[in-house]
Amino acid sequence: MGNTRRVSPAEAKQLLDEGYTYVDVRTEEEFRACHPTGALNVPMALWSPVGPRPNGEFVDLIRRLFGEEGKIVLGCATGQRSLRAAEMLEAAGFRDVIDQRAGLDGVRNPFGRLEERGWAAAGLPVSSGIDEGSYDAVKLRPQGAWAARS
Repeated sequence: MGNTRRVSPAEAKQLLDEGYTYVDVRTEEEFRACHPTGALNVPMALWSPVGPRPNGEFVDLIRRLFGEEGKIVLGCATGQRSLRAAEMLEAAGFRDVIDQRAGLDGVRNPFGRLEERGWAAAGLPVSSGIDEGSYDAVKLRPQGAWAARS
């Protein structure tokens, strides 16, 4: 693990209020079921007939939308995929990437006991279904759509 900044759901919400954008790296199906309101879906993995496969557009799409200076909070279900995504983006030159460490569902210990509440359990706003943050819509956004937002 590198020096990725990791924050709680409440801290992530504060960052969003200050101009950061929440990028949900879960699959399109997970995003449709439930996601933080206003989040963008850029999945790390896409479903194929043989199961999940890495999304080869992940880094390039985020670079196109945000630029390497974009203010991004990454989230997933439990904080594992979003931490990997943050490390991947940092290695690619992104400078302001933050991991929402508890994800949507929360962090559990090896015995299944909840250690930290996730976004939904913290009472933060959630949405479901297809919206302007869905992957198909996000892919159509113009270059720099979220660059240098503040």
